[in-house]
Amino acid sequence: SQPCWSEYLTTRIEQNMVLNCTCPISECRAQPTTAFICSIVSSEEIIAKYEKALLRGYVECCSNLTWCTNPQGCDQIILKDGLGYGAACSKCSWMSCFNCNFPEAHYPASCSHMSHMTCAKCNHGFCWRCLQPWRPTHKDYYNCSAMVSKAAWQEKRFQDYNEKCTFHHRAREFAMNLRNRVSSISEMPKIRTLSFVLDACKVLEQARKVLAYSCVYSYYNQDTESMDIVELQTESLELHTNAL
Repeated sequence: SQPCWSEYLTTRIEQNMVLNCTCPISECRAQPTTAFICSIVSSEEIIAKYEKALLRGYVECCSNLTWCTNPQGCDQIILKDGLGYGAACSKCSWMSCFNCNFPEAHYPASCSHMSHMTCAKCNHGFCWRCLQPWRPTHKDYYNCSAMVSKAAWQEKRFQDYNEKCTFHHRAREFAMNLRNRVSSISEMPKIRTLSFVLDACKVLEQARKVLAYSCVYSYYNQDTESMDIVELQTESLELHTNAL
């Protein structure tokens, strides 16, 4: 009967199981169509949840689509254009990474850098996603008394880069808050255009973001030949950013 179907479909929608639901008769594997569900369920709120479930299922099935990963919340769908690791959301301008689960595009740090975590105490490397050792052959190498000084150096080095990274992230938040305040002022009457200040804030945000992830990149690539050039460029960017 219609009341039974309505209760059944409503429950499935509220439990986020509607996309996989079938006819209640055990022998029947038929799935209710969108037109059938809309004709049975009368609640606009439940239908809205159903439509969101349809959209969510469609995005998850399309390899070239993804949701904006802005931690502040954004319901925008992003098209992966294949031209890089990330793209700016047209709604909130957040830069998402397409290749890993890190919520933000993190150039110049690679996706593996963002997954590779290191214990500051024993220098054990592990993956933050699955918590398995980064190197399968890892042993309690730094528990050896002969390596205490090296372990201490590694810990200090990690702390230094971590503090730098944290500083630039906080400075970036300052630039974002500053841009929001300037935006509200520029909307007041009799105020001359402040677009040049808004542009400066956007550049400042981007520079702080690059500097933060440069700390991650430098930490994991300290022994490479090109790091001297990278460090010089990073120092130059930091000086200009501080001046801005």
